[in-house]
Amino acid sequence: MCKVSLRWAVALSVLVWGSLPLLRAQSPELPAGPAQAKVTTACLECHESRIITQQRLSKGAWTKEVDKMIKWGAVVDPADRDSFIEYLSANFPPDKAPEQMPRVASIRKR
Repeated sequence: MCKVSLRWAVALSVLVWGSLPLLRAQSPELPAGPAQAKVTTACLECHESRIITQQRLSKGAWTKEVDKMIKWGAVVDPADRDSFIEYLSANFPPDKAPEQMPRVASIRKR
């Protein structure tokens, strides 16, 4: 392959692979509330909001989840722990209807 063709192949590859994240649906914002900004900062550092918005947990289960995430390295000020639990259990309780997850196109290997 000549140098020009190789450059074009590399440029095209970068363009295609760089665009893949844009093809996925955008991660929804967390609901408004007193702890929204801090929960967003701490939780979305490692994963998309969908991991939270699809959950329907009791206050006790959210307590265990928050404590587990802190143990795994989530940066949560100890003074904010209870407000995280209150925010999550108020917005994502077991009796709330499940979040409707939009279908996204996936790229399948053949």
